[in-house]
Amino acid sequence: MMRPLYVDIHVIQTVPPANLNRDDQGNPKEATYGGVRRSRVSSQAWKRATRLHLDDQIPAPERSVRTKRITGELTDRITEATGLDRDQGARLAAALLGQLGLSQGKKAGDTAYLLFYGDAQLDAVAGLVTDRAADLSALDDKALTDTIATLPVAATFTTGHPLGVALFGRMVADIPALNVDAAVQVAHALSTHETQLEFDYFTAVDDRNEKEETGAGMIGTVGFNSATLYRYATLGIHQLLANLGGDSEAALAATGHFVDAFARSVPTGYGNTFAHRTRPGLVAVVLRADQPVNLVSAFEDPVPAEAGIQAVSARRLATEQITAGEMWGDAPLHIAASHLFTAGDARTQETAEALGRAFGAPVTFPDLLTTLRDRVATALKDPA
Repeated sequence: MMRPLYVDIHVIQTVPPANLNRDDQGNPKEATYGGVRRSRVSSQAWKRATRLHLDDQIPAPERSVRTKRITGELTDRITEATGLDRDQGARLAAALLGQLGLSQGKKAGDTAYLLFYGDAQLDAVAGLVTDRAADLSALDDKALTDTIATLPVAATFTTGHPLGVALFGRMVADIPALNVDAAVQVAHALSTHETQLEFDYFTAVDDRNEKEETGAGMIGTVGFNSATLYRYATLGIHQLLANLGGDSEAALAATGHFVDAFARSVPTGYGNTFAHRTRPGLVAVVLRADQPVNLVSAFEDPVPAEAGIQAVSARRLATEQITAGEMWGDAPLHIAASHLFTAGDARTQETAEALGRAFGAPVTFPDLLTTLRDRVATALKDPA
């Protein structure tokens, strides 16, 4: 494997009243950090939002899916390609997947856990039997099992990984051969300041209410909060390259897709209730050849609850980038930021100047992606 190479992504994003990611009580998730309660969005929630956003931007054959219903998905492909009836197709699908030894779930046809794979990979598995599906379906169970055992089913799932699997990895506890080490790590998003849980008391009126009836047809509450979030993720280019079979062009494309999807995505919890989708006020990238560095310590002392929380948060991040870099003698291969703060506006001048010292002159987000691609390409060509 090549030398370690990481892209750190730092995001400051303000979200209005929302419930992006609820806990077991239905309220927004929280965490204690720096001695106060913070709004929190789990890494799992934002990874899923990122993955779904990413899939919307790439061609269908390159997409991935995570499901327990892989047997049904494979059955669909076999029957569509061969004209076999559903029962015959399901028998071939079960024989193919049976070679993997997947634990079965409580519901017939389901696996015991979600399996993450590429659509193209499952197409390839179906292709192992489509040319002789009629002959295979005529075999008895033992003969079918013996014949299917000679086909490279497992090998098909361990090569040609789609973007999602290459980025986020895959773990199959009872089949280690199917495991893929993730190239991406995502931190739990935390508010840069203390937050308070609030409740929206709502009523719904029955449009067909009789005139003599009063009151609501439904009454309820939903928890929410509003926050300026610090979000962080890191992408190991070296691991991504390994997962993509050494294809540097695919790795460069994947890097751009991931940074774009991570920056633009937002979890959809209670989306219709709060219409909470915003874009970040700041996106910064740092290309490093040593180790990933999460800058959340910039907010261990919570930002005061006053006007301009987003601007103060951005300044805090800039200061942490500078001081931590000086302390440790960091020498990033590339550093850049795209943000909304301008030196020409008195309200944001101080923030813009701090960000300039930490990340250089601001660039548009498309330019940030283009320049990052060029710098990663240069680093991949340098074996040192």
